[in-house]
This record gives sequence, structure tokens and C-alpha cells, in this order.
Amino acid sequence: MNYKETIERGMVQAAKAQDKERLSALRLIKNTLHNREIDLHRELEDTEFLQAMAAMAKQRNDSIEQFKNGGRQDLVEKETRELKVIQEFLPSQLSEEEVGREIEAAIAEARATGLRDMGKVMKILMPRLTGKADGKLVGDKVKARLSI
Repeated sequence: MNYKETIERGMVQAAKAQDKERLSALRLIKNTLHNREIDLHRELEDTEFLQAMAAMAKQRNDSIEQFKNGGRQDLVEKETRELKVIQEFLPSQLSEEEVGREIEAAIAEARATGLRDMGKVMKILMPRLTGKADGKLVGDKVKARLSI
């Protein structure tokens, strides 16, 4: 079953259960993915789907942080609920140790020797880690490793 069917099925279940918050979050996901498909003029591939979902999760995390700083607990709760629904479509996050192993493997594969090879390493890594690890965290770890 592809992601569209899963989202549609989830929307039907949420509507039947009268779970307005979940239904709203699923509609948001569906609309975001639909807009991305319109931009690309084709259906999303699996990696593009994961990238879109990861971007949505990152947006929610950023919003939660800003709302916490602004004292808007009601919006923090709303964004947190949306984030939980979005995370259902993402693979489980890798541990720091697993990310480290992937980084080492990519460095070896790219035969990277210094910071100037960071682009090669990231090009290998990101398709493997999309949706499974935060891109900024991965970039920071690669930069630190290649700086040694």
C-alpha cells in the first residue's frame, strides 16, 4: 500500500471516529504532498515522500520551539499533535551510533580525506539517511569527522 492510500484510509478512519485534530493533520499532509507533486509535474518517489515528511517534521519542531519561547502553550500542543501524526509516516530515527557507522561507511566509499570532500560524502549519505536522521545533525557530524 502506498502513502496515498495510507493517508486516505487514515482520513476515513479519523472522520468516522470524529477525531478532528488527526483529520486536520492528515489533510495538511495530503495537501503538502499534492502541492509538491504539482510542482514536480509527477508523483513523488519514495525518497521525495520521505524528504517532504522530514521537512514537515522539522517545521513542526521549529514551530514548537518558537511557541515555547513565546509562551504559547496552546500552539505548542497543536503542533505536537501534528508532529505525532507526521512521524507515523517516517521511519524510526537512527541512533547516534548508527549514524556514525553510516558516516564512516560513506567516508570510506567516497575516499574522503578532508573537508573539501564533504559534498561527496553527503551525496552518498543523504539518500540513505533521508527521514531517518536530521540532515543538519548529519552534516555537522560529517564536518567534524572530516576536520580531524
